[in-house]
Amino acid sequence: MTIAAGIDVGTGAVKAAVFRIEDGKETWLSRSLLRIRQRDPIELARVAFDQALEDAKLHADEVDYVATTGEGESVPFHTGHFYSMTTHARGAIFLDPESRSALDVGALHGRAISIDERGKVLSYKMTSQCASGSGQFLENIARYLGIAQEEIGSLSREADNPEVVSSICAVLAETDVINMVSRGITAPNILKGIHLSMAARLSKLLKSIGAVNGVVMMTGGLALDKGLVAALIEDIAAIKDMKTVVRSHTDSIYAGAIGAALWGAYRFEKLAAGGNMPKAA
Repeated sequence: MTIAAGIDVGTGAVKAAVFRIEDGKETWLSRSLLRIRQRDPIELARVAFDQALEDAKLHADEVDYVATTGEGESVPFHTGHFYSMTTHARGAIFLDPESRSALDVGALHGRAISIDERGKVLSYKMTSQCASGSGQFLENIARYLGIAQEEIGSLSREADNPEVVSSICAVLAETDVINMVSRGITAPNILKGIHLSMAARLSKLLKSIGAVNGVVMMTGGLALDKGLVAALIEDIAAIKDMKTVVRSHTDSIYAGAIGAALWGAYRFEKLAAGGNMPKAA
């Protein structure tokens, strides 16, 4: 039996997950999520890890491998680190074994990842950091409109005449939104327009890696934005040569932490089989 933890240090939140792997069966024992909100993410990694251990009724010395991903390489107690596209790919397969692509949409960027049935990365492509297609951009717009971040998805789905934001630059896109407000465009129509603009870019990302059919699992924080998911489904349906099935999961935000834990367990077992027994600090 192997106990492994995964810690995903993102731009907006720190996620932790603890797994037990026994006889090839992967059991998710616990999870923890902490929004960063101007706090030290490395310190939050310890808090999230401790919370996950408490929920799993485990002590730190019972964990065989602590794997980090995202910006977590500086976490002092980690055993090993994995690239985030690798962990999101593995996390997508865990959440839905039919997944053959992962679409990681986080606070700063979007990334499309082509994967095989084992969660191995075949190819990937990501948006530029200046693109107005990120969680941080949406959060800024929500703040300007005076609505809670949790309301974005439901309000977007109430739109009756969305106005698409055309600017690629986030700064210019925010200016577009200010102009829309001055013209009396409603918040639902503004948000749906933003979602459609983001969806068009994400569809192009998927197409660029050859994900024109099969299941794509959305991961990252924006996978929980029902308005964005609906806009992406709508956009793909209008593209003649794309038959991609878009799915999200209530635990999509944990995909990176899930993948880190499972790859960590795999690495631990391989090393242990060779007589080298790694242990978390």
